[in-house]
Amino acid sequence: MIIGLTGGIATGKSESAKYLQELGAYCIDADLISKELTRKGLPAFNDLVKGFGKEILLPEGSLNRKKLSNIIFSEKIIKVKVEKILHSYIVARINEIIFREKDKQNIVINAPLLFEVGLDRICDKVVVVWAPYSIETARLARRDNLNKQEITKRILSQMPIEKKMELADFVVDNSGTKQELKRNIIILYKLLTYKLE
Repeated sequence: MIIGLTGGIATGKSESAKYLQELGAYCIDADLISKELTRKGLPAFNDLVKGFGKEILLPEGSLNRKKLSNIIFSEKIIKVKVEKILHSYIVARINEIIFREKDKQNIVINAPLLFEVGLDRICDKVVVVWAPYSIETARLARRDNLNKQEITKRILSQMPIEKKMELADFVVDNSGTKQELKRNIIILYKLLTYKLE
């Protein structure tokens, strides 16, 4: 079974993926893949430099991720350009991993833009991790040290969480503690794997 895992920024996708991994699922992290593919000298890195110039690089020549992130969230047209460069590489790598790990009983694709890039089409079930806007913004401010305007830009740059929830097979509430999230994930995993046991 391939399980798609997505949600809003700072709603708890990575924490949920960690719990799913503890329960025996094989997890693929789209953000980690993005970081791997944009290492200095790799094709995706070269395409980004070609598209945006050397101002997105650190002095030693690697990608300045913070600067690129600020550029992405400042203008929608730039965000689309970056995504156009990266998404084909990321989706191709995810498909490679799924093919390589096809003998694994349960594979989780942890991807913020699961629906936007069409990865939901290869999933048997899709799970959205949800938290109220007030909690999401508080977590984002604490995690990334962002101001209110920066937080708003990042949240508005993604598909509305309500739309993701409509498209999902399951919604996990992460408005409480980590222990409550873990309990919810255990219940969810039992539901998802019930017929396989």
